[in-house]
Amino acid sequence: MAEMCIVSKIIMFILLSSSSLSFVRSFATNPRTLSSISSLSSKLAFAQSLENKRIINPLFNQNTNILKYRSSGSSSSSGSSSNEFESFKKSVVIRSDDDQEINKEKEEEVIKEEEKEEEVIKEGDIDVEFFENTKLPRHANNKKCNDILSRTEMLLQTIHNDALLKIEQDKINGIEEQQHQQRHFDNNHDPEKLIGPNNERVYANSYVDLGRVDTIGFDYDYTLVTYTEKLLELIYDMALELLVMQYQYPKEMLSDDKMKFDSRFSIRGLAIDRENGWICHLTYTHKVGVAWEGRYKVSRDKLMEEYSGKRSLSPSERQKRLRPINDLFSLPVSCLMCDVIQWLKDNNIPYCSRSAVTDVLGSIDKAHSSGDFHRLVSIHPEIYFEPQPYLKEVIENFKHSGKRLIFASNSPFWYVDAGMKYFLGDDWRNLWDVIIVSAGKPAFYTEISRPFREVSTRTGRVKFKQINKFEPGEVYTGGCLRELAHCLYGDEYEDNNDDEGDFEKNLKDMQKDEFLKSPNVLYIGDSLFADLVEAKRIFGWTTATVTPEIGSEIEIQSSANYLAASKTIHVVIDLLRSIQAELGASTRSTDDAIILDKLERMLSIWRDEQSRLLGNPFGSIFRARHQPSLFAHCIRRYCDLYMSDIGCLRHYSPQHRFYPDESRLLSHEINLSSSECGWDN
Repeated sequence: MAEMCIVSKIIMFILLSSSSLSFVRSFATNPRTLSSISSLSSKLAFAQSLENKRIINPLFNQNTNILKYRSSGSSSSSGSSSNEFESFKKSVVIRSDDDQEINKEKEEEVIKEEEKEEEVIKEGDIDVEFFENTKLPRHANNKKCNDILSRTEMLLQTIHNDALLKIEQDKINGIEEQQHQQRHFDNNHDPEKLIGPNNERVYANSYVDLGRVDTIGFDYDYTLVTYTEKLLELIYDMALELLVMQYQYPKEMLSDDKMKFDSRFSIRGLAIDRENGWICHLTYTHKVGVAWEGRYKVSRDKLMEEYSGKRSLSPSERQKRLRPINDLFSLPVSCLMCDVIQWLKDNNIPYCSRSAVTDVLGSIDKAHSSGDFHRLVSIHPEIYFEPQPYLKEVIENFKHSGKRLIFASNSPFWYVDAGMKYFLGDDWRNLWDVIIVSAGKPAFYTEISRPFREVSTRTGRVKFKQINKFEPGEVYTGGCLRELAHCLYGDEYEDNNDDEGDFEKNLKDMQKDEFLKSPNVLYIGDSLFADLVEAKRIFGWTTATVTPEIGSEIEIQSSANYLAASKTIHVVIDLLRSIQAELGASTRSTDDAIILDKLERMLSIWRDEQSRLLGNPFGSIFRARHQPSLFAHCIRRYCDLYMSDIGCLRHYSPQHRFYPDESRLLSHEINLSSSECGWDN
């Protein structure tokens, strides 16, 4: 048995020695080994000096990411498969001399040292360093499960070693994080890399041929223009003042430094529970993935208790209790709601959750309807608007291609006029075929008899006269889709036959609507339910949403730390499957359940780490914990295209054809794609 062990180690030694120099040089770039080495030449010399040393699972130190554990000393089975050996070979490296000529006596000494080390490890006398939350538990009495755990543990160390090496190597080479992310985008496997970086792409949920689109409609707020964080701070402060002055909340709230808008707390796609004041992040199945009461996360047990043991509400209960937060103007709502509840709790003031929710929502609505922040934005556009350097290019590109352009906003004329003049110049109206303000979406899609009125571009007054046709450069308010179809195409169906029957007249009215009931109309907006859902669901328009969060999330999710966390989650999920496959179909023992519970807790920790890296307590707006969020589900269902900014369209021809990635909805369809990813790339 000892001879077989020696032979196997020699074979492994020969197979693995060829990669020694490159690995050691990588190891030598670690700050732990470079604390006393300053120049690049001395680093390489130091790496060369390590050539004669045996290094098992070299773990790089990182003050905030490494904990020390006692080794459990699990050894691998002698009957490992070739795949297991390959995995083991990638994690365990044995070094040889530079010329790889080691005499038999020296080899025997190395083997004896190995055996001594293994004995000491089994006795638990050596501290082995692991990256934080990568030390796996062990089964109490199942050696095969422990072999799987041991190999997976080594794989996790490799994943986090690689992440740390990338970060440290970039620092040595003077590469900033943004450049590192850009380099991540520019890979040879990306068929669209010439278009632009990932955060400037237009993503497709379905096939869209822009060449067939003859009419494009644009929303204004957070579509043509985007606001700075200062606007959300302004809305928060206005609503808080209304809460104190009109709803008689304690005046001390106004002077409390904690009562400030926090951009790191609020995201879109949340919902306020009117009954308890919780801020909830819903999955695509309407389950509550995460909830916060004040500034504290609601425990899983409390979620189960509140929502009937299933973390979800019936459709009727959802409609009654939940107030969605889906547009960017609503971000101050969730932040103010949590701050108010937390302030009342901290000051031991009894309160009614339902009343608090009603008051906060009322103060936010009044802040919007007062028009005060609109006036400030129009006076100081340089403070409240984000730059839009490509807006005019995008609009002119579509205009010159012969497409009809419709401006359709819920905002008043004087407000959009100030913004458009700031970005497009005083003659901005000449770029549009139709300009509609105060449209009243989503009722604009469902009303059947609301007429258009003309707005004086000089005084802003509404002219009460009948509108049968749109004039270039004029501005219109109100209206509905039926009237829009009539004003665009009505002349083609004028009939002087006064004896025409009601059936024929109704048929022609339906034909007018059919001009816009077509995928050849594209509407671009930011608010799912105000701008896009009815347009898609009722009229079959092609729809696109501007979602600024895409850009920031892509940047974070491309970082080495986030990628390592994502890989860890996938590895642990595969580990749970492998462990259960090894345990078989028999009844689970207590020890079996313990090991699975510990791994599931580890999985939860790494999902929390992803949320932390994204910079807010709810994580990605597209995922509620490990499931797609309800917000992401709505984008998938109601939006054909989505992008981070309207300027992304500058990368595409007006006749561009968008092809969606192949949709995979069921678990068995994912197996092929997951095997193609690989963790070695």
